[in-house]
Amino acid sequence: MRPSSGATYRHVQGLSRGLSILHAINLSANGWASIAELSATTGLHRTTVRRLLETLQAEGYVRRSVSDDSYRLNQKIRQLSDGFTDDEWISEVANPVLGELLQKVVWPSDLCTLDGDSMLVRETTHRFSPLSFHRAMIRQRMPVLHTSAGRAYLAWCSAEERQQILQLLVAGNDEQANFARNRVLVEQMLEKVRRQGYATNDGEWNQQIKIAAIAVPIRHNGHVLASINVVFLKKAMSLAEAVERYLPELNSAVGKIQARLSEMDTALPQGTPGISIQES
Repeated sequence: MRPSSGATYRHVQGLSRGLSILHAINLSANGWASIAELSATTGLHRTTVRRLLETLQAEGYVRRSVSDDSYRLNQKIRQLSDGFTDDEWISEVANPVLGELLQKVVWPSDLCTLDGDSMLVRETTHRFSPLSFHRAMIRQRMPVLHTSAGRAYLAWCSAEERQQILQLLVAGNDEQANFARNRVLVEQMLEKVRRQGYATNDGEWNQQIKIAAIAVPIRHNGHVLASINVVFLKKAMSLAEAVERYLPELNSAVGKIQARLSEMDTALPQGTPGISIQES
């Protein structure tokens, strides 16, 4: 028999305890905590804390440091927030700015966030741009290493996150995996991106060989949240021309988004979580 819509269920204590562990690590001063510290913070017995941590580690949400037996949040934890907090700031903050950017550059732009081994298009102006060549871009996945959006993200994220991303890419069996295995070449490319202050691609993605793009990251509280590109046809202009024409407007758009995110954090009541989960 199916329970009625008003039926109540027993409280799942294990789930509540696991969430309290994640919350405690997230709020820890340095982004990491020992079992003793987590036990003191949550009020749970150390044995319970260890058992919960082992489960969370097996699921990929926390990782243990073998040097000091501390625990910190793993990259996978971001999947729990991307569907809510990312949508909120993208819709409230980024969307209007993307619209302003379109009016100035005419060529379409995408706002992309990291999603596993790909960049995921979360918002785009393709459907509004008269120069668009792909109208249906929302939720499209793009390679990290072969697109300007992915390169911008990878160049400015933390070294630890970058290492995790590259390890994930290496595990693949595609063209991107082959690129990721050449760490010298990858580091040279990322160093160039950081040195020039923006990322580019010039038809390297084999599915879009006629397309070029420039991109810069959106950064907040020391982390990279996303990246925004300006996409154009290679035959229409060179990368150098695109940088000269559009990079100032692209940087201005990102600056507006970052400033608004800071304003939102300032407006939050004390103790309210910010835009992104703390990572070390």
